[in-house]
Amino acid sequence: MRALLFDVTKCIGCGACSEACLESNRLPAAAEPAANLGPDTFTVLKTLPQPSGEEAYYRRLCMHCLDPACASVCPVGALEKTANGPVVYHEKPCLGCRYCIQACAFNVPRYEWDSLTPRVRKCTFCSERLMRGESNACAEACPAGATMSGTREELLKEAHRRIAEAPDSYVNHVYGEREAGGTSVLVLSPIPFDKLELPLRLPAEPLPVLTFEALSKIPAMVGAGSFLLAGLWWFTRRKEEVALAEGKTNKNAVSRNRGGEK
Repeated sequence: MRALLFDVTKCIGCGACSEACLESNRLPAAAEPAANLGPDTFTVLKTLPQPSGEEAYYRRLCMHCLDPACASVCPVGALEKTANGPVVYHEKPCLGCRYCIQACAFNVPRYEWDSLTPRVRKCTFCSERLMRGESNACAEACPAGATMSGTREELLKEAHRRIAEAPDSYVNHVYGEREAGGTSVLVLSPIPFDKLELPLRLPAEPLPVLTFEALSKIPAMVGAGSFLLAGLWWFTRRKEEVALAEGKTNKNAVSRNRGGEK
C-alpha cells in the first residue's frame, strides 16, 4: 500500500507541493496561495511561528485513512478505499448527502456549494499516477525531501529511524501510524500535532468499527423504545376511552334526572 511521509523539520515552505497538486489535478491556479482547503485546493501549506522567531511549515491534505469513515457512511459507495492506498471519489453515484463531510475526523472534504452540479472535493492521492507506477506529484516536486512517497511499511521504518537517530528533533510519535486505525499519510514533527491542526484524541480503532458497534445497539434500543411508546399509546388511549365513557354516563344521568322532574 502506498503512503506519504511528511517531515515538518525538512519543509522549507516553498509551496512546490501545492503547485504540483494544482497541475496534476488540473485545478485552477490561484492569484495567491490558498490559506485553507477548498473545492479547488486539495493541499495547503501553512506557516506556524515559533517562540524562537523561526517559522515551521506544515501541510494539510486528506489523510487517506486505512479504514475511512467517509467511505463507511456513504450510502451509494461514492467514496472508496483502494488497495493501492488512495481514498477515491466517484462523482456519478454521489447523492450530495455530505455524510462524508460530517464523518471525517480530519475535517478535509469540501463541497462545491457554488456549482449547479456540486461535487465533494479532496486530495486524490494522485491515484491515476500511482496506477501508472509513478509517485505522488507533491513528493516528486518537493526539493527538500520533506514529503516522501513509498510503501507504508517502508515509510514507517524510515520515520521511526529518524526519531531514533534524532530524538530531540521530533515528538516521539509517527502521526497516522495508529490514529483512527491508521492513515496513508504519516507525519513527523518537532511540534505538538494539535498545532498542525491534527486531532490528538482519536482512538486507535478504525472509526467505522466504533460506528458499527454503536449502530448494532440500535435495534434493541428501538425495540425497547417501541414497546415503551406502545405502552404510552395504550395508556393514553385507555384514558380517552374512560373519559369518553364517563362523559356518556354523565349525559345519560342528566337526561334521566330531567325526565323525572317532568
